[in-house]
Amino acid sequence: MKRLIGRAVLAGALTLPIVAAGAGIAAAETIRLTIASSHPTAVPWVGVLTKHVVPESNKRLKAMGSKYQIKWTESYGGALYKFDKTLEAVGDRLTDLGWVGTLWEVSKMPLQNVSYYTPFVSDDLPGILSLVNKMHREIPALSAAWEKQNQVFLGASGIETYHLLTKEPITGIADLKGKKIVAAGTVGNWLKGTGAVPVNAGLPGFYNLLKTGVADGVLIAFSGAFPFKLYEVAPHITKVGLGAQMTGGLSANKDVWKKLPDDVKEVLRQLGEEYSAKHAAILMKVAGIFEGKMKAAGATVTVMPDAERQKWAAAMPDITQDWRKAAKARGGHADAVLKAYMSGMREIGAKPLRDWK
Repeated sequence: MKRLIGRAVLAGALTLPIVAAGAGIAAAETIRLTIASSHPTAVPWVGVLTKHVVPESNKRLKAMGSKYQIKWTESYGGALYKFDKTLEAVGDRLTDLGWVGTLWEVSKMPLQNVSYYTPFVSDDLPGILSLVNKMHREIPALSAAWEKQNQVFLGASGIETYHLLTKEPITGIADLKGKKIVAAGTVGNWLKGTGAVPVNAGLPGFYNLLKTGVADGVLIAFSGAFPFKLYEVAPHITKVGLGAQMTGGLSANKDVWKKLPDDVKEVLRQLGEEYSAKHAAILMKVAGIFEGKMKAAGATVTVMPDAERQKWAAAMPDITQDWRKAAKARGGHADAVLKAYMSGMREIGAKPLRDWK
């Protein structure tokens, strides 16, 4: 009970009334919103929030002649909540808007994890996020999944393709047997059939797990590996290309959203789409830059042969079956989402290494 009371007090303190009370025109024009994330601004999917969404919102409102302006309170880097509480943070209104990591929420939001259950499909992150946003507009079950968590989906977040960083060299799938590999959330499924042991954790904790010997390596994108200096404790980089992924998205608390003026909603929806495109473009660009920087810092970089990548893809059991079961428990729709995702990816030029269906 004390925890619930404390949460309510904190939410009330940080998210003042949606439209500030008062007789003056200035007070009536001010909308107070909190935006937050469990991860720091060093990662693009958070950096774009503070560098684009926040400042651009008021520019757009002013340009359209709106009488409203937003007074933002920003909180990043886990100051309000940690990586495993992002869904509850927005749903319970610890923050009004925030980044939600659906990759840790497969039981509650299985449909949003479709890309994590279809590895080796594509490294095209901008294409994936554009498709996922389109799917949210066209498949009611996807938006409904957010609404069930008391949230409104604004735009997908993602990460570019995954690779291996390990303490010892990896030349093929056989080298993974017995290795403890850090794999956040549903990423652990990709290790099934390889003989590796997945270790679940959030990105901020990866470094210490590797340094202390709890893990022998990590499956991660370069945009996460470089800022967190994982190459220092796992200097052997093997480029595998397991595929770019939807990791979650920017969402708003549903109760807060209902009270927002239409022009504010319009601007935030626009910025949600732009959020996806902008951080995806940044990630694709920095991936190559970070690879070079890690190599310059002493890491060795090799590419896993195509034959070994094919062995890896073939070795995995049909992990979509577990995903379908989770989706069925939440109302189904897995078949329609999977079909839309795979056909949509092929339409934009993807050549999946394995045909997930």
